[in-house]
Amino acid sequence: MARRLRAGHWIEEWDPEDDGFWQRAGRRVAHRNLLFSVVAEHIGFSVWTLWSVMVLFMGPEYGIDAAGKFFLVAVPTLVGAVLRLPYTFAVAMFGGRNWTIVSAALLLVPTILAAIVMHPETSYTTFVVVACVAGLGGGNFASSMTNINTFFPERHKGWALGLNAGGGNIGVPVIQLVALLIIATAGAGSPRLVLAVYIPLIVVAAVLAAVYMDNITSVRNDTGAFAESVRENHTWVMAFLYIGTFGSFIGYSFAFGLVLQNQFDRTPLQAASITFIGPLLGSLIRPLGGKLADRFGGARVTFLNFIGMVMASGVILAGSASRSLTVYVAGFVLLFVLTGIGNGSTYKMIPAIFRGKALAAIANGGDRTAQLMRARRLSGAAIGIIGAVGALGGLFINLAFRQSFLTAKTGDPAFWAFIAFYLACVVVTYLVYLRPPPDRAHPRAAYARV
Repeated sequence: MARRLRAGHWIEEWDPEDDGFWQRAGRRVAHRNLLFSVVAEHIGFSVWTLWSVMVLFMGPEYGIDAAGKFFLVAVPTLVGAVLRLPYTFAVAMFGGRNWTIVSAALLLVPTILAAIVMHPETSYTTFVVVACVAGLGGGNFASSMTNINTFFPERHKGWALGLNAGGGNIGVPVIQLVALLIIATAGAGSPRLVLAVYIPLIVVAAVLAAVYMDNITSVRNDTGAFAESVRENHTWVMAFLYIGTFGSFIGYSFAFGLVLQNQFDRTPLQAASITFIGPLLGSLIRPLGGKLADRFGGARVTFLNFIGMVMASGVILAGSASRSLTVYVAGFVLLFVLTGIGNGSTYKMIPAIFRGKALAAIANGGDRTAQLMRARRLSGAAIGIIGAVGALGGLFINLAFRQSFLTAKTGDPAFWAFIAFYLACVVVTYLVYLRPPPDRAHPRAAYARV
């Protein structure tokens, strides 16, 4: 099958499920698009978490207390989560390549604005508005995942989407490492140097997307699948669980440095030298969560993972009670690692749930092709919704820390709330996906091994 292009890098014919096409041309094209998608998404995550490092540069001269800083890092999370839904549909409206160019170029807005306002004379309201604009980086994940999903055959999507997600997530610790290097060399009074690093990188990402990426003409918005997935109870159950995994990852990524500064009186340099470790390990281990889910079942891995998150939170509280920075950081890093594993296992559950329901329908006389196609449509739409709702967990975590430090001058009350939520996730995972069905005809039997 020929790969025919028209003006603007549009691919008119694309059939990755055809082994011959995939070997001749599809694999090379898909891998090229994946590479430059990862580059753009990586920068997007860095910009989304920009204010988690900007607040490290905000000394006493800025006149912003801990509660104010937690709110500053929370607002980009909310905006990014909301933008994930329209960004999901933008790929089909404008083309994957075209939207990658636009979404990458849009990252110049929050970085340039931050460079303009980053000085002590700026009002707090202005900082909040500019931090909101950084939420543009949060939408990039949804459009990037949607785009890459169209390029790969089913047998390679897990690997491709995992690499795409992991490469993007690593943008969080990378910007924290950049901030660490700048604070260590130029001091905490040079926040614009971080922005000076990223502004040219944004331009490079947009240009690379324009030169090397492609659009696929056959991609179209499936609003019917979106409407159906909204009505599916499993969409909302998985969104709840994803709040606990990805929401925790992004929320703690934003808050870790601030917590260390306020809980243990760390300097910006001391905080920055630690904060990148957790997000880095959480990003790198995400594919392992998917592999474990492949072998043992996503629900079982997710169930055990949430129990582990309860225990890691307990270690953090023990470190706080004993005023041991070592124990506290060890618990935090363990929690990051578990969020990464949980991200991988929950994402593997979503298509398995809908496929399990399809197989149950087939067993009851449904058309195999139609049911499996419906499962793919619904799982694709559900992933967009679940990703958007799950990202809101980052907002809740930072607001919880804000209230905790505002009232108790410590993060302990927030962690008690997180433990309660993780226990709720343990119960929900068991009741919905692991509890043995009363008989084989029961609907729960269809996805007992998700």
